[in-house]
Amino acid sequence: MLQLRVESVRGDRVESVHPVSAVVVDARGTSLSGAGDQDLVTFWRSAAKPFQALPIVADGVADRYGFRADALDLACASHSSEPGHLALAASMLARAGHTEADLACGPHVPLSPDVAAQVAREGRTLSPLWSNCSGKHAGMLALAAHHGWPTAGYERAAHRVQERILVEVSRWTGTPQDAVGRAVDGCTAVCFALPLSAMALGYARLAVSEDRSAVRIREAMMAHPWLVGGTGRPCTDVMAAAPGMVFAKIGAEGVYCAGIPGAGLGVALKVEDGDMRCAPIALLAVLQQVAARASSRLAGALEVPDVARHAEVIIRNTRDEATGYLRARGSLRFATASAATVRT
Repeated sequence: MLQLRVESVRGDRVESVHPVSAVVVDARGTSLSGAGDQDLVTFWRSAAKPFQALPIVADGVADRYGFRADALDLACASHSSEPGHLALAASMLARAGHTEADLACGPHVPLSPDVAAQVAREGRTLSPLWSNCSGKHAGMLALAAHHGWPTAGYERAAHRVQERILVEVSRWTGTPQDAVGRAVDGCTAVCFALPLSAMALGYARLAVSEDRSAVRIREAMMAHPWLVGGTGRPCTDVMAAAPGMVFAKIGAEGVYCAGIPGAGLGVALKVEDGDMRCAPIALLAVLQQVAARASSRLAGALEVPDVARHAEVIIRNTRDEATGYLRARGSLRFATASAATVRT
């Protein structure tokens, strides 16, 4: 059985290979399938956002400031800086008595190529609101305001906002707090290092939990997938094609996670060399193999054009001519013939 990987093909040759480590677990933490190093410790990056958002619901922040499902979605998002994303982030800040000047995150080029091109044409100066993490940071500021904690330094490891988030990360992943690695993410907030198996466990538990906070976060992501990513983004397209069947979240450096509520499964993977082009391709390969073993509705949803185009990506040159493509190859190792029972 060949290692799960993403291949870059140019002409008729494989030009480069990107190995993938992945794991699929149930809510008890039982590994049902995987590839590579299922206990690889890496940073969760933005795939941790649903868990970073949980205190917003659990502590009463959302109810106090009138954060509906759309705001919870944006708190979980790596958004594309489209107008609707920016407006919602600004609204979240205002509801909790903050302004854009309070955001610790810095600006960056929008994740949407179309929005990035428009910004470049217009010569627009970007502000922290344009960060794909501005919804997450707005939620963190609201959490601080709700508890009466200082807002200065809310993004730092020693701040009570980050300590509160660490409690949730530990709780859902089954990882003791002192075993969770911490560093500084690209958006200046804390990011967490965990085994892939622990990340998958968190998503599996989130997929089936009846905890009020978990239900609201999970249902928000699946109900408003555009807010989680944006137009044409893989997270958005997968959830839109499979409503109620899956919720998914990308992370930087080749990380991707997903929950499958109908089966009570969680997925976590890492493209080991961190190639971000390959992460959606790897996720779809994993989801397709899991769903195919049960001939579920999810399998059919993953074949629709808006999703399938993320499964094999054309490589183009500077004249926009197709010169090759990225594709997934290899298989998951399944624990038993009936390990993946997807009832979506």
